[in-house]
Amino acid sequence: MRAKRVTKRAAKSLILAAGMNVRMKSARSKVVHEVCGRPILEYVLEACREAGIPEQIVVVGSRRDQVMEAFAGAKDITWVVQEPQEGTAHAVMVAQEALEGFEGDLVVLMGDAPMIRTETVRTLLETHAREGAAATLATAILEDPKWYGRIVRDAAGALARIVEAKDATPEERAIREVNLGYYAFRWPELEPVLGRITNRNVKKEYYLTDAIELLLKAREKVVAVVAAEEVEAVNSREELAQVTALMRQRIFGRLMAAGVTIESPETTTIDWDVEVGQDTVIEPCTVIRGPSRIGKNCRVGPLAYLGPGTVLEDGSEAGPTAKPSKSCSSAGERESGCCGRPQRTRPTPPARRHGGRS
Repeated sequence: MRAKRVTKRAAKSLILAAGMNVRMKSARSKVVHEVCGRPILEYVLEACREAGIPEQIVVVGSRRDQVMEAFAGAKDITWVVQEPQEGTAHAVMVAQEALEGFEGDLVVLMGDAPMIRTETVRTLLETHAREGAAATLATAILEDPKWYGRIVRDAAGALARIVEAKDATPEERAIREVNLGYYAFRWPELEPVLGRITNRNVKKEYYLTDAIELLLKAREKVVAVVAAEEVEAVNSREELAQVTALMRQRIFGRLMAAGVTIESPETTTIDWDVEVGQDTVIEPCTVIRGPSRIGKNCRVGPLAYLGPGTVLEDGSEAGPTAKPSKSCSSAGERESGCCGRPQRTRPTPPARRHGGRS
């Protein structure tokens, strides 16, 4: 049987990054806090770009100047201000002007979820197009569903409704498939229902899950696909630490799969934007900040700190007993004596901006 041919439609992302940041107890916007050397929002943007989405709309509100400054170099971002912040559907409502005339698929994601993978966004879009759906949700199956909304399916396995944990019956609370807030909508189908969403709830907010309910009631096709493993978002300092630990394990897995030895993952820190060559050994108690590039057959550590901008040539050694190279340009590296020979470094830029594709 011949596979159904899927016509690729235009796509844009809408990333919600306007939160008030109350639980972080910070003067900085939540989405510019760093996880493994990168702002939280950068991971979400990269997942969209690598999934083939050429244009990103980012909804900002609280401390928006910080976010816009951090990503001032990104040419593919349109900024939309949500003020005041009145819920997820309200964030989509304020983006309507930016979406005027758009006829394609809109991927809606949360800006505080750095663990999202490119594969998840790609699966979401591909399923959405293949099924010809008005809306598609990426879901996950969790051992402990906690406070996530439960995915209730009918006897045929189709999505019947989403039930918030606080409203679920004991049977519904036992469901392990959950809604993560990763959506794809056909914009011409979503836009008309936005005006029918109300804020008649305890928080007086407009929820995007209500759009799903309205589409289902209108007998539009809504699909829920199990596509995600990553569910962690950042709402507090504790969650920031937890997500950083998970991201670090992802980095280690990528490097070890490429032929890098990390002797003591539990005492090692390596940022996301660090390249390490094959057969390099990272010894215990080592910190490598990005962006940096470590060559092949190097030995780094123990007790080494390599700052942003470090470049180690193939076959180099770097550790507390290595003789510092005259070409080192990082004061921190010179003081710690962690730079070995042969080695060269490039200066760390005075300010780091996180841009997209030109």
